[in-house]
Amino acid sequence: MATDYKTMVVKIGSSTLVGPDRALRRSFIAGLADEARRLRAMGWRLVVVSSGAIACGAPVLGFAARPTDMPSLQACASVGQCVLSAVYDEEFRARDLLTSLVLLTRYDTAHRSSYLHARDTLMRLVELGVVPVVNENDTVTVDEIRFGDNDTLAALVSCLVSADLCVTLSDIDGLYTANPMEDPDARFIPRVERIDAAIIASAGDSSSAVGTGGMITKIRASRILMTAGIASVICSGAEERALSRLAAGESVGTLFVPPAGRCEIAPRKLWIALGDAAHGTVTVDAGAAEALVRRGSSLLPVGITKVEGEFTAGATLDVRDPDGLTIARGLAQAGSDELKLAAGRHQDEIAANRLLAALAGKPAIHRDELIVFA
Repeated sequence: MATDYKTMVVKIGSSTLVGPDRALRRSFIAGLADEARRLRAMGWRLVVVSSGAIACGAPVLGFAARPTDMPSLQACASVGQCVLSAVYDEEFRARDLLTSLVLLTRYDTAHRSSYLHARDTLMRLVELGVVPVVNENDTVTVDEIRFGDNDTLAALVSCLVSADLCVTLSDIDGLYTANPMEDPDARFIPRVERIDAAIIASAGDSSSAVGTGGMITKIRASRILMTAGIASVICSGAEERALSRLAAGESVGTLFVPPAGRCEIAPRKLWIALGDAAHGTVTVDAGAAEALVRRGSSLLPVGITKVEGEFTAGATLDVRDPDGLTIARGLAQAGSDELKLAAGRHQDEIAANRLLAALAGKPAIHRDELIVFA
């Protein structure tokens, strides 16, 4: 839907929001509110994906460090979310901007209908001029329904609101060829047009004691955004006026550029890519990988070399090439037991096997339910 404004999603990590003294950096949120006003004057609307609830709640509840047991983590999230939301509200309201709180879990987005409801709500908030502040609902999430990191959540939100740009404010100024804190020869990468195995290998772990993500989660999120045709940037949260400078076309951090001329991805395929976590993995041979990536084919059982995980028909699966790189994600046409038996078999072999007869003439993953990553 055409609008008279552009939409930017900004993801803020815990290490950017909370200082080494474990105190919330109120001045940072005030600066973000100033940026939101500048963006509004430039014709942009802002959506914030904010970490920090657990990090803000832990010291309030008297924990000397981030707890490790789930009830304590969820208690910290419950208290910390109130602290965080109050500061967002106060600083943005002081600049005549209204914020809202949106808490999501995988349970909310794994089901197509609730995914669409979340999309409609976020789109309407943006249309009304509200700045939604989105976070994972850590108070009620368990491992089975966790996004696991807010980089993935930011990619999801960017797709939900059809963002023009997604910016990750981090404790590092962008992507390097190696971890710059460990390798003095690491070189900064200002622009990425394709995420391959070498780019993924350059990603290091998080250096923060308060965050859960690392560079690898940011790279994976950027890859999904490139697939969706959405540009993304990773830059330092300490960078002055980064958002308004990016909106003005200035180069800040590392820019991930979507492939030129890529066809628009159907909303259902974006839901497949982001709505639910993968419940299993299939590894394919080189021929099948070529057919998926270059020709947009369905995945046939004969091209599968390995099936991992326990899942039922309709489950979300990651598809890996022979080198272990995830090249696609799709919905299984059969359960793991059937696919393990069918892997590597031609259609005539499958049709002749009484246990697999139901799979005869069917792909393992149909191309209409498969998204190939950029």
